[in-house]
Amino acid sequence: MNILITGGAGFIGSNLALELEKEGNDISVIDNLSSSKKENLKGFHGSLIEADVSKSIRIENNFDVIFHLASITDTTFQNNTEMYRQNLAGFLNMLNLAIEKKSKFIYASSAGVYGNGPVPMRENQKLEPLNVYAHSKKIIDDIAEKFFDKLHIVGLRYFNVFGPKEDYKGKSASMIYQLGKRMMQGTRPGIFIDGEQKRDHIYVKDVVNATILAINAKKSGIYNVGTGIATTFNELISILNDALSTSMETEYFENPIKDVYQDNTQADTRNAEKYLNFKSKFKLKDAIKEYAGEIKK
Repeated sequence: MNILITGGAGFIGSNLALELEKEGNDISVIDNLSSSKKENLKGFHGSLIEADVSKSIRIENNFDVIFHLASITDTTFQNNTEMYRQNLAGFLNMLNLAIEKKSKFIYASSAGVYGNGPVPMRENQKLEPLNVYAHSKKIIDDIAEKFFDKLHIVGLRYFNVFGPKEDYKGKSASMIYQLGKRMMQGTRPGIFIDGEQKRDHIYVKDVVNATILAINAKKSGIYNVGTGIATTFNELISILNDALSTSMETEYFENPIKDVYQDNTQADTRNAEKYLNFKSKFKLKDAIKEYAGEIKK
């Protein structure tokens, strides 16, 4: 297949590009490299186009599938107007390209759209985004729904993704990576009081699998990509201590961002299982143990 991936030098995008190429597909990547890392594509043999998909861009090639993963993902990004502009314009530009090329269109949404709604989070529940990033994804999902009967379009609400190739993300990297690096440096891992907040952590290899399965989704729609299992931060630090062979004690502090903080995330995975044939394969302990070598670098 001829495949286009926007944001293909980013965390999830680069893992996806390399896996799809390994499967024998012809891959083109578009990335402006503003919040990604060219080195993530080491070993990639397809084409890399350095461009901003939120601006006017002309693409002549035809594609069987377009994966749109490019966006500003930093939830602390200060320019709200630019966050909206880039995320919405990029989505609309690639959606229009998919319509023009008659491509299947698969894009990244986010579990952030649920805010502090009830768990496990279901795709049809009321959406309560707590920040501009999440709200931009809600708007994108609302637009996507209007095209479900016009083309093959799948939105993927990624939960808390972690794994190789996220090291460049800094404060936007997963808490697994951030806490693990602190622990390896001999610093106590800091979490909000009382550490019982929960996250549905999903390994990037599972996310790549779900994203590829979306090519053959039984119907257009928006689907959760999570494990369905929520883990407290207290439990997470215990798992990290075991995987990293450390014995760091936790440091607790007050949460200064309570108004925009998701206390719990947990995916209802039934629709993904039914329509994508996706179910996560990696147990959290096993995934972190596999990932530990990267954290230790």
